[in-house]
Amino acid sequence: RCQRWVENCRRADLEDKTPDQLNKHYRLCAKHFETSMICRSSPYRTVLRDNAVPTIFDLTSHLNNPHSRHRKKIKELSEDEIRTLKQQKIDEAFKRDQATQGLNESNEQNAVSEEGGEEQEEEAVPLTLEERENKDYLKSLFEILILMGKQNIPLDGHSVDELPEGIFTSDNFQALLEYRINAGDEVLRKQFEMTAVNLEYCSKTQQKQMLEICESCVREETLREVRDSHFFSIVTDEVVDIAGEEHLPVLVRFVDDSHNLREEFIGFLPYESDPEILAVKFHTTITEKWGLNMEYCRGQAYIVSSGFASKMKVVATRLLEKYPQAVYTLCSSCALNIWLAKSVPVVGVSIALGTIEEVCCLFNRSPQLLVELDNTISVLFQNNEEKGNELKEICRSQWTGRHDTFEVLVDLMQALVLCLDAVSSDSSFRWNNFTAGRAFVLSSALTDFDFIVTIVILKNVLSFTRAFGKNLQGQTSDVFFAASSLTAVLHSLNEVMENIEVYHEFWFEEATNLATKLDVQIKLPGKFRRAQQGNLDSEVTSENYYKEILSVPTVEHIIQELKDIFSEQHLKALKCLSLVPSVMGQLKFNTSEEHHADMYKNDLPNPDTLSAELHCWRIKWKHRGKDIELPSTIYEALHLPDIKFFPNVYALLKVLCILPVMKVENEKYEIGRKRLKAYLKNTLTEQRSSNLALLNINFDIKHDLDLMVDTYIKLYP
Repeated sequence: RCQRWVENCRRADLEDKTPDQLNKHYRLCAKHFETSMICRSSPYRTVLRDNAVPTIFDLTSHLNNPHSRHRKKIKELSEDEIRTLKQQKIDEAFKRDQATQGLNESNEQNAVSEEGGEEQEEEAVPLTLEERENKDYLKSLFEILILMGKQNIPLDGHSVDELPEGIFTSDNFQALLEYRINAGDEVLRKQFEMTAVNLEYCSKTQQKQMLEICESCVREETLREVRDSHFFSIVTDEVVDIAGEEHLPVLVRFVDDSHNLREEFIGFLPYESDPEILAVKFHTTITEKWGLNMEYCRGQAYIVSSGFASKMKVVATRLLEKYPQAVYTLCSSCALNIWLAKSVPVVGVSIALGTIEEVCCLFNRSPQLLVELDNTISVLFQNNEEKGNELKEICRSQWTGRHDTFEVLVDLMQALVLCLDAVSSDSSFRWNNFTAGRAFVLSSALTDFDFIVTIVILKNVLSFTRAFGKNLQGQTSDVFFAASSLTAVLHSLNEVMENIEVYHEFWFEEATNLATKLDVQIKLPGKFRRAQQGNLDSEVTSENYYKEILSVPTVEHIIQELKDIFSEQHLKALKCLSLVPSVMGQLKFNTSEEHHADMYKNDLPNPDTLSAELHCWRIKWKHRGKDIELPSTIYEALHLPDIKFFPNVYALLKVLCILPVMKVENEKYEIGRKRLKAYLKNTLTEQRSSNLALLNINFDIKHDLDLMVDTYIKLYP
């Protein structure tokens, strides 16, 4: 690069200088560089990009200057004279350098140096032609991999089984390489012109190594923003299958420089069946591999499928033991009742939830099936058209994630069963074999008495938490007042537990009535009856069986889960939402946040002045102008023009904002989860790649090809 600088400057007298001499004794003005080559991190610091080359030179201006035409010709020096003058200049510069060594060392970081403003830890060695060509070649490979990731193109092409014997075809990566060579990429052509036609241009091992570097560099862009904001929360989504292995998607919440709450996807973590091993690997990956300081973690939430909840709870507990301020909470993107149902440690509940998802998925996949369901609902609810229209509208949404999912399901049960029976027994061949087969299987699952009892009991138990959960996903004021209503919810559930005999009797009667309407036999589960075949003394009734196996453990678990999710620390944090001016107004500005903010004392810039600052904050809004509206969300409060005049309030709002229970106010900053869902939906299981997934989901994040190439060369010399 030094040679290119000298050539562009037209300085033949510097061609024999070493890069070290050029770096120490010569400077080039910033005006010779394009503005795109210059990074300005502050008004006082100018740093060049790594690949910067001077291109702006006015080499013809002297021709238009009349004075320059009549200047005396400079005496042409002999080679010996030039050598003597050069030596004198070097000696003088060396003495000057020795005298001002300390000054130079401090200024070296800020000057536009020949090496782009970088601190040189070792002597810069100019690249050979071979090294330069190798870097250009690697850059081309990285460009292709990034394109494949962004466009969600799998690396592999046709499988061997699809091809006739003796026929060779390129995978997608090699096909793109060949296309680029044919399009005129001379770097790639030169590299591969001697390669046999049926050989891979880039081995699978090399592709994997390069993809890992791509993933790491793209992730680092997000993590850099997270570190700059200091505080963050960790959220995981449901376990997914990637090429036959279970992985846990990990997202991070933070407030960026523009005061926007963002939720970004940062990668997949291989899932472990042993919760203790999973907890260790989870912690190690986040802290050591991804470089996040868990001391700044202020929240953790885990959205999991049934059966995984207990294991993720172990992870949450282990992290809480190390980092008490990483509060375990609900996630705003999941309804409380669905969260609670998924966490119930009863096999029947897990099976029922899986069946509900499959039913919803089948109908959403086929518009014709939805029309058939609409017709069935119209017939059943002809005396109550309003209710029928409401159910039709619900069926066209993702109704399995609602707060009232189980109420909706009980109302829809008869329509679903009749519709599925009609599809599976249709003799006019309107439906393909797959649809008819799935309809038969799902109809049988819905008309199992075990399923009916399960959904009726879940509907009744979770009716006590429905309003509470809905408020948690409402406005900031709703969340604040919901925190105060938890005691009443727990009181109601404890009262149910004390009188479980009475409550279960009513629930079981409702289940038997629904079963009778669907012509389903009321009986004990087949697996229980088979287990009791040799036991003559066993006289267990269906009602008692479901009370012991379902009602009691479900109510007990939900009470305990609510206590775990809404710990004392979590409730304290939610009480601090009275900082939001609209909540303050509803409380007549009679609030006492300082009592609840103790847990965040170490996160404040000036904790000693918190009380006085909160007083000023209250006065500001209490005596506002008549035309000024009270900000109703943390998002609005963080974007106030004078928020920085209240540094403690600002810090508290930022920490409260990242709690997973708080919803992301601006939907465009919640794209990480949406893109993750889209990737999983649009990509076949066997074609999924954790590396390519990150590139696809974060396709708009900038990437530095030179950094990727340099990293690759260092790791795999």
